[in-house]
Amino acid sequence: MPISSRGVGAAAAVTLVAAVVVGAAGAALGAPLFADDFEDGNTNGWSKSGGSWSVVTDGSRALRQAGTSSDARAFAGASTWTDYAVQARVRPIAYNGQSVGVIARAQSSGNYYALALTGGQARLVKRVGGTTSTIATGVASVPAGTWATVRLEVAGATLRGLVDGAQVVTATDTTFTAGRLGLLTTYASATFDDVTADTAPGAPPSSSPTPSQPTDPPGECTDPPVVVGFAAVNAWGQNGTTGGCGGPTVTVGDATAFLAAIARPGPLIIRVNGVITLPGPMHDVTSDKTILGIGAASGLTGGGLNIGLPVDDAVTAPPADAVHNVIIRNLVFTGTPDDAINVQMFSHHVWIDHNDLSRGYDGLVDIKRGSSYVTVSWNHTHHHTKNMLLGHDDGNGAQDTGQLKVTYHHNFFDRTPQRNPRVRFGEPVHVFNNYFLYNTDIGVACQASAGCVIEHNVFEDTEEAYAIDYAGPKGRIVARGNLFIGESAPGTIGGTVQEPGTYYGYTAQSADTVKAAVLAGAGTGHI
Repeated sequence: MPISSRGVGAAAAVTLVAAVVVGAAGAALGAPLFADDFEDGNTNGWSKSGGSWSVVTDGSRALRQAGTSSDARAFAGASTWTDYAVQARVRPIAYNGQSVGVIARAQSSGNYYALALTGGQARLVKRVGGTTSTIATGVASVPAGTWATVRLEVAGATLRGLVDGAQVVTATDTTFTAGRLGLLTTYASATFDDVTADTAPGAPPSSSPTPSQPTDPPGECTDPPVVVGFAAVNAWGQNGTTGGCGGPTVTVGDATAFLAAIARPGPLIIRVNGVITLPGPMHDVTSDKTILGIGAASGLTGGGLNIGLPVDDAVTAPPADAVHNVIIRNLVFTGTPDDAINVQMFSHHVWIDHNDLSRGYDGLVDIKRGSSYVTVSWNHTHHHTKNMLLGHDDGNGAQDTGQLKVTYHHNFFDRTPQRNPRVRFGEPVHVFNNYFLYNTDIGVACQASAGCVIEHNVFEDTEEAYAIDYAGPKGRIVARGNLFIGESAPGTIGGTVQEPGTYYGYTAQSADTVKAAVLAGAGTGHI
């Protein structure tokens, strides 16, 4: 697992790891050497030269160099490191005609290699005795205000620079053979996050990486987020929902890279950097994926995501190749010409969490055709009418009966008139600790033999909070502990429903605390 500076003296911890890995004569090639995500709020283990460095919040905690009046450098790691790669997420704030980037084999503040970005160009440079010279240049467009993953590999005499997983420049030089890692701004300002070092390959490939050759570090998931609800259940051969944990991590910033990543087989963590415009309407996501937005404003527009095999009415039981184990978190969805997120054809173990969804054409989150073991949590939906559908048709009982087991918790249904959600056939469907505001048609519509447990939610100015007779065949509802504010009115209930607690453990908070909790935590930028 990566070595973090949190909770230890970083310099001592890094030196110890370097002694084990580098001193083993390459036996542990590819092992991690260093990692700092600055979530501890400090820069212990870093030495700085020039500039104004501080830990700030920029989506998550990160290290910022705010000054633009001098060269600024920050160094960490061990002077004995030889063949390795340094990587960081970098967001230039102001170039001022100069550069920002990462450093390798630093022997002092005036002697090192660096991969430096200038806005439209990447340069491999070396600084000797305080004088900087360019070794090689390549094209890399990283506008100010945009996050990019910047990686510099040094292996023997070979230097290799990558931006967002693509090789942009390479060269050979023998000036420096060992030294620390670092960050740089040259009369410029920037924010840095997720700084890592790992032992680089002895012979880097001569061509750009392909989707089967990811260059970003593994997605270790040593502290995976906790899933509550049906996505956490051990069923259908999948024990809980882990997404891309254990696979590589890639950072994508355009439609081509994003679509290639979601189609790649095997576990993969996909970090979305900025707003990506997709061709519509929906694009297939393969199993074992985590799709995670960087910061509070990254996401997708122009197209949505489909989690599931093509529709086949003849399939009435979960197929062996059903799409499964998918996590979608911290993304902004808007302007989708069909569904923003569609889950279908017995897809299972899907977690949709902390997203902001609005202004779509059809559903924002639709789950149908036998899909099960899904959790929809901490999302903010707004400026949309047909919000969330569970079970697409009154006549689809052959596929849906006994399936569609879904948990909805801590979502903010913000002035979405209907389908919050609209449920058919699923049982149990668990709706707890959500905040419903000014839903002018209905909150939860539970029909077509569905069984819904609706508990400890807040309904504020919702015309009808829930009903078993909204439209079509009736369903069943057990309601308890809900809070009604303003013009809200409880609806019709009746029948018995399986208890969600027989599938998973949970603690529903009291309804009088739900509004504040959801307003503070739902949507992007809160993970």
